[in-house]
Amino acid sequence: MNEASRWNENYTMLFDFYEMTMGNGYFKCGKKDTVSYFDVFFRDIPDGGGFAIAAGLEQIIDYIKNLKFTDEDIAYLKEKNCFSDEFLDSLKGFRFSGDIWAVPEGTPVFPHEPIMTVRAPAIEAQFVETFILLTINHQSLIATKTNRIVRAANGRPVSEFGSRRAQGASAAILGARAAYIGGCSSTACTIADELYGVPAGGTMAHSWVQMFDSELEAFDIYCSIYPNSSTLLVDTYNALKSGIPNAIKAFKKHNITNGAIRIDSGDITYLSKKARKMLDEAGLPNCKIVASNSLDEYIIRDLIQQGAAVDAFGVGERLITSKSTPVFGGVYKLVAVEKDGEIIPKIKISENAEKITNPHFKKVYRIVEKESGKASADLICVHDEVIDTTKPLTIFDPVYTWKKKTYTNYELIPLLVPIFKNGKCVYTSPSTAQIRDYCKKQLDMQWDEVKRFENPHTYYVDLSKKLWDIKQELLRS
Repeated sequence: MNEASRWNENYTMLFDFYEMTMGNGYFKCGKKDTVSYFDVFFRDIPDGGGFAIAAGLEQIIDYIKNLKFTDEDIAYLKEKNCFSDEFLDSLKGFRFSGDIWAVPEGTPVFPHEPIMTVRAPAIEAQFVETFILLTINHQSLIATKTNRIVRAANGRPVSEFGSRRAQGASAAILGARAAYIGGCSSTACTIADELYGVPAGGTMAHSWVQMFDSELEAFDIYCSIYPNSSTLLVDTYNALKSGIPNAIKAFKKHNITNGAIRIDSGDITYLSKKARKMLDEAGLPNCKIVASNSLDEYIIRDLIQQGAAVDAFGVGERLITSKSTPVFGGVYKLVAVEKDGEIIPKIKISENAEKITNPHFKKVYRIVEKESGKASADLICVHDEVIDTTKPLTIFDPVYTWKKKTYTNYELIPLLVPIFKNGKCVYTSPSTAQIRDYCKKQLDMQWDEVKRFENPHTYYVDLSKKLWDIKQELLRS
């Protein structure tokens, strides 16, 4: 659908209350116009995987475009009796006026590197934190989990079935969108198709079969209504004794040779093998077998290794909630401020080394080896650094810092692209299908070792020498 018909809402008031108390504080102490730089990044990859997939940028763009306080919003804030009248008056004309850079949706991303940078006056930059984080954290989590499931299916289509188990309406809709970006072929969520072009499909529930006097009658009527898209749910009563035989009878009666059956319970490996044999013997070798029922990447992988005769999978609750790792953990941290036109780096220091931030206004390069065409490492630099690609480039392992790799035949691909400039959107969001295609191409550039489910190769993310020195100086001061 076109942009005007997308699901746009005004979520200006969707922020943590401390964004407002800080905003009022900045206003009263004279820091409201201090230009500030905030980075969005994450610390840990869900499920112990080798990479995550960035998603949610389109919804952030819509949010930024719609930022404005209504009279009702300001009246509510006034009733809290903790904000100055001058501050509340300033909100009447509030609009985002800053700059945003971000990685395109569908990009594989890694811990501690900026996936979005916001540059704006302090109050504006602070206001947008909550919505940016909840959007990136949710959709990146689902896209990442989905891709694990899709890779486990090894080329077999995976449909997203999770709406009824999602944690709210927007989680169902945007979760379906993120799942499609991550590699799902379709969704059961109809509105996700209407709004975002995620192909929706579905057939029947057990209630359809129970509604009729017999299972065969239920299948017969369904095939008569949908002769070109019949997928029959065969486990309402007994899959082997009645479900599959009745499905075969219905297919035969209506001359359907390319239908499908779905198995939603029981030993899927055993039942699918038996079903395949029965369908083939009935002269229906093109009839597909779909499996569902609380699946995830590990169960799907085991089914395939055990020789299950499954052609496609429907995955619900464990995908839409990322049940095994339900939190993405992205954070929003101040990294610099401007003073008299100069960018002053800022750092957060912690006794937990992982929580020490990388300071300054930065850019990120992906190092791609020209010979293999594979991404090998990412390099975080100060915003104004120029890397001479005619010279060898050495990257250090982020965990074992004594390990290093030197590149001589490589190219640098900038990851962060301009999204907003002086409050104006300068980025055209691709369609969801285009993002999905882009994601697949980007993942094809990752080595198989990074894609392992267990003990994946640790992808190098290093700081440039200039940025490293700045960080060390701030740590010493």
